[in-house]
Amino acid sequence: MQLLFLLSLSNPAAGQPERPRCRDLGICPGTLKPGPYNAITDVDGVRVGQASLRSGQGKLTPGQGPVRTGVTAILGAPDPWKVRLPAATFVLNGNGEMTGMAYLNDIGLLESPILLTNTLNVGRVADAAVSWLIQRNPQIGIRDDVPIAVVAECDDSTLNDIQGRHVGEAQVMAALNGACSGPVEEGDVGAGTGMVAYQFKGGIGTSSRQVEGYTVGVLVMANMGVRSEFTVLGVPVGLHLPEEALSRNTQGSLIVVVATDAPVSQSQLSRMARRAGLGLARTGAVSHHGSGDLVLAFSTANAVPRVSQEKLMNTRWLPDQQLDPLYQAVVEATEESILNSLLRAHTTVGRDGNTAIALPIEPLRQLLTRFGRL
Repeated sequence: MQLLFLLSLSNPAAGQPERPRCRDLGICPGTLKPGPYNAITDVDGVRVGQASLRSGQGKLTPGQGPVRTGVTAILGAPDPWKVRLPAATFVLNGNGEMTGMAYLNDIGLLESPILLTNTLNVGRVADAAVSWLIQRNPQIGIRDDVPIAVVAECDDSTLNDIQGRHVGEAQVMAALNGACSGPVEEGDVGAGTGMVAYQFKGGIGTSSRQVEGYTVGVLVMANMGVRSEFTVLGVPVGLHLPEEALSRNTQGSLIVVVATDAPVSQSQLSRMARRAGLGLARTGAVSHHGSGDLVLAFSTANAVPRVSQEKLMNTRWLPDQQLDPLYQAVVEATEESILNSLLRAHTTVGRDGNTAIALPIEPLRQLLTRFGRL
């Protein structure tokens, strides 16, 4: 079976019209101003790359297809092994996985790319990430220490042949080597290709905020929630949209990556990561028992070189009393990222004819106008 392998340099849903982002519709969560791209890549130095796999249709043949999956890569430095960044994680609900969390939280540094994919592909993606690091740093495991790859997952089995573990080294290398700054493709792309949110088609979404000379960017992989919970700008739109809700065997999950150029400590990053849960709540989700809702936050300030002749490290960070605007930025950007993941995604037919319908634009607009939000 031939797999259609797509990089996110163009619209992944070939032949389908481009769908709007929040602000194209006048949906502007919060009060802070977004960055130029309104994306995690507004944080200087942060790059994103994605690879999508789409093939087959009809009845599921385990190990063969249909395939609706992919991988998303986030880099805070060109070589995260050489230039390590302050980082922390937060677990809102733990029915999910992010490899490398124990080590990352212990040393407070990110020294691996961040990769997102489906649940059963974590091992293969982690292996490919280690290969990518070794290609750039042949001394790993010989003169250097060894890395623990950071890979986070959501379950795309409703639409995808997840047993097939179709994401391999070629896709991971393409996503990492193709990572770039600028606009980020959203919706049914990369790791979001087979994801479902609020029983609509979900996937990858991103947003950013500028505050007091700093930038906060967020990228999400949205695969959570039930239709009745779905809320936009305080309006319970999920209760009013008549479109068929896709039935699922799992409750899904959410991965949130927060980046900033603000000089903040590991403990402050941990506190910022927790605020992502408030952004999720603004879209209605309650973080179900079966949901793996995991957050990773990192700062591009106060980078720590692996090799240094210095005997003392000089770092500076903001006083805690100045963190409130950064907290607000995380909340607003997380909320908007989730909404962008839904708005940008296209209707997707997956295995066994399972169909995740795209969030309907005009009915949503009418509802928000009716409730006085547009």
